Amino acid sequence: MTKLFFIRHGRTKWNLEGRYQGAHGDSPLLTESLHEIEELVVFLNQYDFAKIYSSPIKRARVTAQKIEAQLNQSLNIVEDEAFAEFDLGKMEGMLFKDVEKQYPKELDAFRHHAEQYDPTSIGAESFQHLFARMTPKIQEICRRYPDKNVIIVSHGAALCAEIRYLQGIPLERIRSRGGLTNTSTTILQTLDKGQHFKCLEWNKTDYLSRKLTENDTV
Repeated sequence: MTKLFFIRHGRTKWNLEGRYQGAHGDSPLLTESLHEIEELVVFLNQYDFAKIYSSPIKRARVTAQKIEAQLNQSLNIVEDEAFAEFDLGKMEGMLFKDVEKQYPKELDAFRHHAEQYDPTSIGAESFQHLFARMTPKIQEICRRYPDKNVIIVSHGAALCAEIRYLQGIPLERIRSRGGLTNTSTTILQTLDKGQHFKCLEWNKTDYLSRKLTENDTV
């Protein structure tokens, strides 16, 4: 039995501003995010882990490094492009409100109607491409660690879509449970080395002391 602990990176400056970061945009973690990672690690320290995997994008990589430094066990971090955020093309770096004005059709489909999302006009990544790069890597991890717990630090939009896809949820319902919060943990369990998954925890944040805002969840 493998348990995957999917963690969204800590809150960043652009998260606070309501700005899309994507695969090529980035901004530093907020100072208070470091405390929230400490709170996350208190929760994680209940478990033994075999490995930490991380997106190579700085906001996720730093989150993974802070986690690893505070865990009560020594683990190596493996960075992998498979866990990078969606490439959001022209939307990257833009404020949410400006994207709503400039690319309303693409944004509505991306956020609410994934089965209708066509990223061609904005030079972005499709859901199908995201699944094609993330799923094989996750299945490989499950085969490598068939009886272990593994941490995967990644990004809100990518994790939300991929986690639901792993459970067999169709595109039209991919966001029916909402998004994922900064420094949240979602736990999937597989008994057959990554062929089928059961969700044990979705968007767990009860270890955070801060009152959450709507910009924390995407």
